Amino acid sequence: MNGTTMTRGYVIIWAWLLLLMTLSLFASTLPVSRAAIVTLMFVVAAVKAVLVALHFMHLKLEQWLIYAIAILPVLLVLGLMVALFPDFVLAR
Repeated sequence: MNGTTMTRGYVIIWAWLLLLMTLSLFASTLPVSRAAIVTLMFVVAAVKAVLVALHFMHLKLEQWLIYAIAILPVLLVLGLMVALFPDFVLAR
């Protein structure tokens, strides 16, 4: 892959991150329930984290062992999100 193609890929990922950030900023103005907004924001944050990890940290080029090592922290984060979800949704 040459430098121009790499730079173009970075710009495309950056544009997706910018779009997702804008979606997160305006999520509170959507005419849906608070639970739906919080869920949307968690999903957007997860997608942005995956994009950064795969493209800017170059994890998409790594061997399968890196993914196996990453499974435990991802499961812990998912468990924490599920455990804290009622606090975000039902907070007054």
